[in-house]
Amino acid sequence: MKVGLVMGSDSDIPVMKKALEVFHDFDVECEVLLASAHRTPAAVQEFASKARDRGLSCIVAGAGMAAPLPGVIASFTTLPVIGVPLESGSLKGMDALLAIVQMPSGMPVATVAINGAKNAALLAVQIGATSDPELAAKYKAYREKMSRDVMEKNDKLQQHLNTAASVYNKVQDTVESVVRTVSDAVEKHK
Repeated sequence: MKVGLVMGSDSDIPVMKKALEVFHDFDVECEVLLASAHRTPAAVQEFASKARDRGLSCIVAGAGMAAPLPGVIASFTTLPVIGVPLESGSLKGMDALLAIVQMPSGMPVATVAINGAKNAALLAVQIGATSDPELAAKYKAYREKMSRDVMEKNDKLQQHLNTAASVYNKVQDTVESVVRTVSDAVEKHK
């Protein structure tokens, strides 16, 4: 599988690198482009319009503020586009979220959470896994490991709670024993 990863600014790198890490973990080849829908529209058009010819199966695009990048990319390709709204500006990413999620009918862009680059990459992996059995097996193993990790954390929590309950019960028994002893002593001296 080969995907594209586009971001509109170098300030997007700290968030978007999470997608790169996922692609690396799943051995997914990734073309990366830093280009702006406003400042370098020709570069965006060139990248998107020839993406299928270069073997890409989908494109993840991160953008903040007015966030036109994912929609502009979608207008130049028939490949799936996954938009990552990035937290920036005074609206903290809400403007980007709404700009990406509110694409006009007929021009879909999948949208993940604000700063959700990891989930965008995982969605791209899922898309690729529909036609790649090896990638599907890797993704299934990833999900199973995630489930095991959660259950291991639950086991540790239950052990902690059981230990805490045991300590509480011992303290409670000791307090009750002391109260009985004091009560018996008071009764004897009446």
